[in-house]
Amino acid sequence: MALDQLKAFLGVMQNDAALRSEVLAAATADDVAQIGARLGFEFSGDELLRLSGQTVGRVTVTKQDIPGEYN
Repeated sequence: MALDQLKAFLGVMQNDAALRSEVLAAATADDVAQIGARLGFEFSGDELLRLSGQTVGRVTVTKQDIPGEYN
């Protein structure tokens, strides 16, 4: 149930300004997944990217295109 884990993480993030700042500073979706894993949430960067354009609670997931990134 990685999607449930991801949605729970986003719920925590919407109420935690420090976590939100850390997530916004992350370079890749996999980096965000690692932040989540550190807090006990299990989801992948790919699962996060699949939510791009969707809103969960008060959080809208948006994929950022970073020039020069080839991952």
